[in-house]
Amino acid sequence: MFDDLDQKLIGLLKRDGRASLSDLALDLGITRTTVRNRLARLMATGEIAGFTALTRSDLATAPVRGLMMLEIEGRGTERIIQRLAGMMQVQAIHTTNGTWDLILELGTDTLEDFDSVLFAIRRTEGVTRSETNLLLSTRRGGRR
Repeated sequence: MFDDLDQKLIGLLKRDGRASLSDLALDLGITRTTVRNRLARLMATGEIAGFTALTRSDLATAPVRGLMMLEIEGRGTERIIQRLAGMMQVQAIHTTNGTWDLILELGTDTLEDFDSVLFAIRRTEGVTRSETNLLLSTRRGGRR
């Protein structure tokens, strides 16, 4: 069972994955043992899939960034995802349940490069429609 306390614990870990059990317990107003037990359960159930380290280069973003929404014809989504995943300008691929089949996070060094990658993606067989928005600024939620 996943409750408010679990959500708060996960939120704290997203902000600082290296937080000590003592700090987590203090922030949550519970004991270290409770934090340890909750963490063990969340990991055992797969709710927490793992921990990772972010490097300075992970936080650096390309100067030109955008979101590209794609409509895919028929059942070619998996094939298109594999092709897009091989493009270094494609930083993330999200499947969705809305109007669009895929939402891509793109990043390039110049507008010309951005335009080139848009052109290449639009020419991909099975892509029937797209819409692109440039990202002007980004504010990260849940971080201190």
